[in-house]
Amino acid sequence: MKVTAILPDSIVADVKTITKSKKTTEALIKALSDWISTQKLKKLNSEVSKKPLDFTNEFSADLIRNINRE
Repeated sequence: MKVTAILPDSIVADVKTITKSKKTTEALIKALSDWISTQKLKKLNSEVSKKPLDFTNEFSADLIRNINRE
């Protein structure tokens, strides 16, 4: 999709530096993809904090490790 946006030069320069991209489009795609991933993780963390994972009493790391090794 082609988009026209007015962005401060300093922000674009920072994004290009941080993403190590020479092209603006590539830099913005990387930055936006990273931002989207971060927002999805924040949402997931929020959901898990509202309803934490509940392990049964029979759960143990050793048990899982042995199952994975079989």
